[in-house]
Amino acid sequence: MTLQIAYGGPVPNLVTAHHRYCVYGIAVVSDTPLALPRYSDGGLGEVECLSGSASFFHRVTRDIVFDPGAGSWYRYAPLGDGSSYVRWESVGEFLVNADGRRITYRRFEGSSIESFQVYMLGQALSFALVKQRFEPLHATVVVTDDRAVAFLGGNASGKSSLAASFLEAGHRLLTDDLLIVEQSSDRVIAYPGPPRIKLFPRIASRLFGEAANRVPMNARTNKLIVPLDERRRCATPVELTAIYSLTTPRDVCRSRDIGIETLSVRNAFIELLSGTFNRRLTSAARLERQFRFMARLADRVPVKKLAYPRTIEQLESVRNRVLADCT
Repeated sequence: MTLQIAYGGPVPNLVTAHHRYCVYGIAVVSDTPLALPRYSDGGLGEVECLSGSASFFHRVTRDIVFDPGAGSWYRYAPLGDGSSYVRWESVGEFLVNADGRRITYRRFEGSSIESFQVYMLGQALSFALVKQRFEPLHATVVVTDDRAVAFLGGNASGKSSLAASFLEAGHRLLTDDLLIVEQSSDRVIAYPGPPRIKLFPRIASRLFGEAANRVPMNARTNKLIVPLDERRRCATPVELTAIYSLTTPRDVCRSRDIGIETLSVRNAFIELLSGTFNRRLTSAARLERQFRFMARLADRVPVKKLAYPRTIEQLESVRNRVLADCT
């Protein structure tokens, strides 16, 4: 099977995708097995993931100009046909079509399958989601009493560690790091992500012991990818009832207090905008859509500022404060 893409060249070494899954409410059709639940019902959209050869990606990247702000570990470039190229050194590279309906990928030698899928089903997929007019949030979500509670924050803000504390108490994880929500007339629905969580070793050991199935995320961090069994994950959409925006660790480094502040709709809107998952795609149409989406979400779901010291010993107290606050 030979496929054509917008810049006119054939895509070699691609086979028909036959593995069908569902993640973030999106149907994912892949030519290789993925660590995702099998597709079972209608989705919000569809993305096809197909492998590409080294020669294919060489042709794609031969004349492109990389975004200088991306750095050497992470490389990004928009292509003239509206598609996007992204690469993480030692992990893999991806070409996301202009309409967001296909991701062509190549895993680099030495990269674990688990690490590669974290980037494909997170960062790379976020480009496809935005191109399909979704607005992903940088959030980790737990489910308590059949309600979804989201922790919003950037990298290393403590989202996953706090979520792990909820798992330790018997609650379930809905998604780690990337959140897609659907706003209907009467409620906001949060969709499940891949059945895994990314944790630093000390937190992972506290929750899971010295399990052998954890895998390093990449060579630049000591974070681990920990798969979750059915007891610790939620595989169905859940109504989102609260969003907690985490203050940065630096802002609370000298404080021992736990603080929760309900934000005004205006400030909630600002927090949600700052919590977008993908900042690279900035067309006028995307920004207009993003503003409308976040304004509506801020008006419908309580957004609160959560400040707490980043120590393992405090996590149980933080969890109890959040549970008492959202009851």
